[in-house]
Amino acid sequence: MAILKIARMGHPVLRKPAEPVENPTSPEVRALVKDMIATMIDANGAGLAAPQIHESKRVVIFQAPASRMTPGVDEDEAYDHQAELTVLINPEIEVLGPETEEGWEGCLSVPGMRGLVPRYTHIRYRGVGLDGEPIERVARGFHARVVQHECDHLDGILYPQRMADLSKLIFETEAVHWVAPARGEDEER
Repeated sequence: MAILKIARMGHPVLRKPAEPVENPTSPEVRALVKDMIATMIDANGAGLAAPQIHESKRVVIFQAPASRMTPGVDEDEAYDHQAELTVLINPEIEVLGPETEEGWEGCLSVPGMRGLVPRYTHIRYRGVGLDGEPIERVARGFHARVVQHECDHLDGILYPQRMADLSKLIFETEAVHWVAPARGEDEER
C-alpha cells in the first residue's frame, strides 16, 4: 500500500476518458484500489478516481459520511447514510429525476478551492466491486453528489467545468464570506 501523488488540474491524465477495466478481480486492480484508499485517507478526501493518481482506469472509491460535510456550506443538502466506503469499477450513472441542486464542492486535484456546482439530486449507479459482483444503489443528496463528482473524473471532467457561474469558484479560506451572508450574519474579516 502506497500513498501516491495526486494529479492536479491541468495534467493530461485528468482531461481524457479513462479506459475500462477488463478484469476487476485481478491482483493489479486490487493493488491499485489499496493505493487509492491509502491516498484518499492521507489527503482527507471523500472520494478518489484512478485518473487522479495517474492511472487511466475506470475505478472510483468514495465515502459520504456526515463528518465530511462543511458546516454552514453543506448542511442544507440531504445526507444519505448508505454511502460507506465503496469501490466501484466501470461505473455507470442513471439520472432518476430532472431535479438539480447546487452545492459546494472541493477536489483533491483542485486543492484549496471550492465551487458551487449543480448536480442531479437523485441517481442510480451501477458497477462491479473488487470481487467482480455487481453493485447497484440509488443515491440522493451528498451521496449522489460524490458519486457524480468521482465518475466525472473518468470522463475527463473536473467540477469547474460543471459550474454555471465561475464567480462562485473561491478559495476555501474565503468561504466565510459566502457562508455568513447566507445565514444573515455579518461577514467575518
